[in-house]
Amino acid sequence: MQKDMKIHKTSILSIVLFVSGCKYSNLLEVALPCIDIRKSYPEKEIVLTDIADVEYVHLSTEFEEYLFKGCISCVTENTIVVFDSSSGSILFFSRDGKPKSRFNRLGNGPEEYPSTTLKSLVVYDETFDDVYVNIFFFNYIMVYSHTGKFKRKIPLSGTSSFVCFDDHSLLIYDEQLLLKRIRNENYTSSQKLDSSFLRISKEDGRVLDYALIPYSDVNLTMRDVQGRGGSINSFMRMVNGTEGVYLSNPENDTIYFYGKENTVTPIICKTPLVSNFEPKVVLTGFADVGRYQLVSDFTIIANRRGPPKSIYYGHDKNTGEIFSPNISLPDYKGKHINISDINTHVVGTKMLASIYMDLYELKTAYKENRLNGKLKELVFSLNEDADNAVYAFAIFK
Repeated sequence: MQKDMKIHKTSILSIVLFVSGCKYSNLLEVALPCIDIRKSYPEKEIVLTDIADVEYVHLSTEFEEYLFKGCISCVTENTIVVFDSSSGSILFFSRDGKPKSRFNRLGNGPEEYPSTTLKSLVVYDETFDDVYVNIFFFNYIMVYSHTGKFKRKIPLSGTSSFVCFDDHSLLIYDEQLLLKRIRNENYTSSQKLDSSFLRISKEDGRVLDYALIPYSDVNLTMRDVQGRGGSINSFMRMVNGTEGVYLSNPENDTIYFYGKENTVTPIICKTPLVSNFEPKVVLTGFADVGRYQLVSDFTIIANRRGPPKSIYYGHDKNTGEIFSPNISLPDYKGKHINISDINTHVVGTKMLASIYMDLYELKTAYKENRLNGKLKELVFSLNEDADNAVYAFAIFK
């Protein structure tokens, strides 16, 4: 492990650099917490209500058109937004789960989103009433109001994921830039920084800045038995935090923090290096929730059958301890809670996790007397054949 750590520190420690307005933080000299995927870390029990205020939300189906398939896309101060994968509709609920509005702009017209968007990323900027819909494979983002009024189209350089960075810009992960680098298309080995993360204008898509991180030439594309490769798209590269955005860069085994002042700071790493270990295992699923940082790993296996198996880790920012988290909810006995990038949201100055709870499983738990409190009361009133799922909203202290 000492050898791996030495190599890793060498790859990330450097002088302060200023490139394209983006600088490395001088915090690089601080030793990083490092997860050793060869270790079995001790289990740590965390009671969710000890670290967060928990409320239960049922997204009402008093109107049939608000019954949906899918999960919550985003949560704001006043609104819950859902993309219904069965119909292509975007649904808006109040924070207590009451229907507010909905629209469906599915189609092939100039102000519509195509059917390929049906597993789409939807982001809602409530301040400006901007609904951003990522149009995969067509390299643009459509922007609407919450009632479906078309506002504008934002062009992208390639297929991307994105988050709202501030009032004026989006932070984009451009997968095409990474693939060009891997294929050596208009890319030279002398370039030591990865520019796949870029900040663009919310109005017209012009590039405002790059979040630059140390370069690595590790190829993590999945390849089949014929040696053909494709991009890694099984995990998110970016997740919002209250003060900036966390960037996952598995090619150099590090998760970074991109701050509002355009600083890039490494915050947690992994050993052994992905270039020195088979099968290749990368860090993903990162969430920063109060005292704890939660992260999972992902093993890259071509032609995988069934869902990927991940190992979850926790890092205590106060003590430096790394552990295996076992998160429980007192109102739901026997339920293991997973918190990651896909279910965390920035709401004001707080982090919120929207924890999906299957209604059929809840009804079974109710019959087995494993539910308590307000959750038990809510589940009693619902019909698993006609109602949406229930969510636990955890607002971290």
